Amino acid sequence: MDVIALARELGHAIQQDEAYIKHQLAQENADADAELQRLIGEFNIKRLTINEEAAKKEKDQDKLTKANKEMREVYSQIMSNQNMIAYNEAKQALDGVLNRVNAIIQQSAQGADPDTADYTESCGGNCSACGGC
Repeated sequence: MDVIALARELGHAIQQDEAYIKHQLAQENADADAELQRLIGEFNIKRLTINEEAAKKEKDQDKLTKANKEMREVYSQIMSNQNMIAYNEAKQALDGVLNRVNAIIQQSAQGADPDTADYTESCGGNCSACGGC
């Protein structure tokens, strides 16, 4: 079997993985959540307002400050929505699987033993977003 055929087989296997299935369900639930979609729309409008004001030669700093505050409030509501929380958790799990698959493929292409090659979490150097190692 050639490498491309094996890659397609791997693609099918990924779509059968529990992490993929949970991600798809979480995405469907988030997409169907009318309140979450309303908040996302509101967030995008506020972001556009900020971008437009910031692009002006004579910026209204009070308007920018107010819009930034409102955008942060909407963002907080989005991130505390149960469907968004579930989506983010499912995405993180799927990303973990894909990181491992990619690491095994890349390391194997560089001559590593495919049976022992694996993904290793590493510090990105930005401590502000760190949840601990």
